[in-house]
Amino acid sequence: MSEYDHMMRGGKAGTGPMADASRANVDRRERLRKLAMETIDLQKDEFIFRNHVGQYECKLCLTVHPSEGSYLAHTQGKRHQDNLGRRAAREAARSDKVGPSVTNARKVAVKKTPKIGRPGYKVTKQRDPITNQRSLLFQIEYPQIHEGMQPRHRIMSSVEQKKEAHDMSVQYLLIAADPYETIAFKIPSTPLDRGEGRFFTHWDKEKLTFTLQLFFKPVTPDQHQAMPVPGFAPQS
Repeated sequence: MSEYDHMMRGGKAGTGPMADASRANVDRRERLRKLAMETIDLQKDEFIFRNHVGQYECKLCLTVHPSEGSYLAHTQGKRHQDNLGRRAAREAARSDKVGPSVTNARKVAVKKTPKIGRPGYKVTKQRDPITNQRSLLFQIEYPQIHEGMQPRHRIMSSVEQKKEAHDMSVQYLLIAADPYETIAFKIPSTPLDRGEGRFFTHWDKEKLTFTLQLFFKPVTPDQHQAMPVPGFAPQS
């Protein structure tokens, strides 16, 4: 029976087949959400990421969700499952192409290097006199770094690290160089300015000093808070 026939026989608009389909879709998503809650541990989900506004992102499908329940329902949907299948197929194909000799070489390459402790470092708080942007300057000394190696760095969100309780007010700056331990600094979760000259790194091969300077994006007066001194976090 069409929506029109339903209305002509006394039914109300919005209560016909289209409304039934909408309710069925809502019920289906709720069943998927409950199923996911019973089977998925978000602490071990490598694809979930909570952004700075509290929304949940799926790094596999590049989707954004307003709540954990919405994200969980998404993980049971066709798009996420299809992407999981394609990813597994790519990894299987890649492993099939790797010969025994390459596999053995990789095993040797990833052998853990004995660590000699943490490097010396200095952190300076600054503010741009023109834009009034807050800035942090990191200077790390690596006098015994392996020859030909250059320090590496990355920014990690609170939900990615497993050493401390999640705190959405901070993010982590990690800097690594063998044979030293990786060091991590807690910094405010304010978005970073990636514009020209706003995120700077330099490796001095003669002094064996790594320098990194970052700027935070400007915040409105009601968002402004005093910038805490960067804290040293556990080894990643």
